[in-house]
Amino acid sequence: QVQLVESGGGLVQAGGSLRLSCSASGRTFSTFYNYHMGWFRQAPGKEREFVAAIHWSGSQTYYADSLKGRFTISRDNAKNTVYLQMNNLKPEDTAVYSCAAANRGVGLSLNSERTYSYWGQGTQVTVSS
Repeated sequence: QVQLVESGGGLVQAGGSLRLSCSASGRTFSTFYNYHMGWFRQAPGKEREFVAAIHWSGSQTYYADSLKGRFTISRDNAKNTVYLQMNNLKPEDTAVYSCAAANRGVGLSLNSERTYSYWGQGTQVTVSS
């Protein structure tokens, strides 16, 4: 089992910033650098959508086109944690944000939900206008 726990969500005004964290642990969790990590979000009444992903080494990052320039994904393999820095937040960013882990050897695209084997419960981000 691999457990992913998100934190850092909350209520923020439009134009503000938040940094989400996702910590990984578990009985069968080996080492953090065995996993690519991703962030997804789901707004009320909408399907879950890709936000950002980071290669196991941290050498490559991927973003939804609409979020480039405002969101930044990073990871600290020593702390088993992945981060999502969100700047200039907009009301349409309101959603439940979930992190996910994909095994390092997976050959699927990191912007696809089906690539990921492990998911966190999510953290609510609400942006007021």
